[in-house]
Amino acid sequence: MKILLTGATGYIGKRLLPVLVNEGHQVVCSVRDVQRFNPVKSIREQIEVIENDLTDRESLQNIPEDIDFAYYLVHSMSTASDFDELERRSAVNFRDAMHATRVRQVIYLSGIVNSQTLSKHLQSRKTVEDELALGDYALTTIRAGIIIGSGSASFEIIRDVVEKLPAMVAPQWLNTRCQPIAIRDVIQFLTGVLGREETYKQSFDISGNEILTYKEMLLEFARVRGLKRYIGVVPVMTPRLSSYWLYFVTSTSYKLACALVDSMKVEVVAKDQRLTEMLGIQPLSYEDAIVKAFKKIEQNEIVSSWKDSTISGRLNYQISDFINVPRFGCYRDVRRRRIRDIEACVERIWRIGGDNGWYHGDWLWRIRGFMDELTWGVGLRRGRTSIDKIEAGDTLDFWRVLYANREEGRLLLLAEMKIPGEAWLEFRIQGDELVQTATFRPKGVGGRLYWAMVYPFHGYIFSGLIRKLTE
Repeated sequence: MKILLTGATGYIGKRLLPVLVNEGHQVVCSVRDVQRFNPVKSIREQIEVIENDLTDRESLQNIPEDIDFAYYLVHSMSTASDFDELERRSAVNFRDAMHATRVRQVIYLSGIVNSQTLSKHLQSRKTVEDELALGDYALTTIRAGIIIGSGSASFEIIRDVVEKLPAMVAPQWLNTRCQPIAIRDVIQFLTGVLGREETYKQSFDISGNEILTYKEMLLEFARVRGLKRYIGVVPVMTPRLSSYWLYFVTSTSYKLACALVDSMKVEVVAKDQRLTEMLGIQPLSYEDAIVKAFKKIEQNEIVSSWKDSTISGRLNYQISDFINVPRFGCYRDVRRRRIRDIEACVERIWRIGGDNGWYHGDWLWRIRGFMDELTWGVGLRRGRTSIDKIEAGDTLDFWRVLYANREEGRLLLLAEMKIPGEAWLEFRIQGDELVQTATFRPKGVGGRLYWAMVYPFHGYIFSGLIRKLTE
């Protein structure tokens, strides 16, 4: 069968793609930015990749006419005030584009909506479902709540809270009930309904078998990790204060924290287990989902992470917009140094950042990250997904990877910290030398003053960094 997979660079899409390929399907991957799409080598020759933007009707004309099934996995926790309208428009454009194909079934992953009062984010998902249901194909909607897996937003936020705070006074929404589900089970449900006619034109809630409050989830996580934690809940914490609390404790951005707090006040409990019984799936327990996630982390086998989504940064952009580093009107700090061992140098570059740090002047990097957090920036909290692998589109502390080619010995990063301008950091092997280039394109007078303020620190930071990389 020929399947269209939208959201192929997302958290779910990255995990669903190899499963579909291994089952023998021909998969067409629809991505917004082909330079952020890095499938494993074993499946590259078995897939087709098309680039389009669901908010742009014209770009959808390259969708093949002969697709049989389609997955709609495009979700946004966008910080844009009109994200709900953008999501509705994307659904309408996708639905209309499907009318020009022979698609029989569209499978949409949504959120559980069993409350009378929904958050703006959950209401947006329901609106998308309603728009997709108007198509001349069979829509199957799978509604999930909290997804637990290595790299999932929910898992990483819970992990941040539990591992950083031995005791906490938390907002009242910690008493909200939910029904978490393991990412492994989500993928089983998504593949299980494919082509199954009894699921056509229906919606199903999927979940694990346990109904837990967020507080119970935190305490259970602590127990599994062998940690003793104390949680007090207060009724007086406003949504704004709750967002501040979540932002400073976890790796999420402030605006994303606001959206999450808004959603966490709404109970998400499955209405029934019809699909579980129909497909014969035995969901993992919450404890088993945590254990399985940590096995992946310990083995450095995290397939996808929410942090690598562009919504975890300050901009929603395409890599092609920034991959050609400008020179005109820019300030540059260029340093060259002979390399003792090229292979060792590349290895150090590919392990830079995250828990491994920046090799030199780490305290200054941490101060800069803290300053960014004080202005609601990303800081250094995002770290990196893998300890030794880097791909275009990945996050690396407060940088975004634009280009990464180990054989070529070139790594290009774009700053996502809050600065009055745009900044790039590039490492490139040329012969037996490493060329390290920091580029800053200022915005207005403020940008020029910023460069003047930080320039004195560059001599110490960047000279030490290139020395550590090459020695």
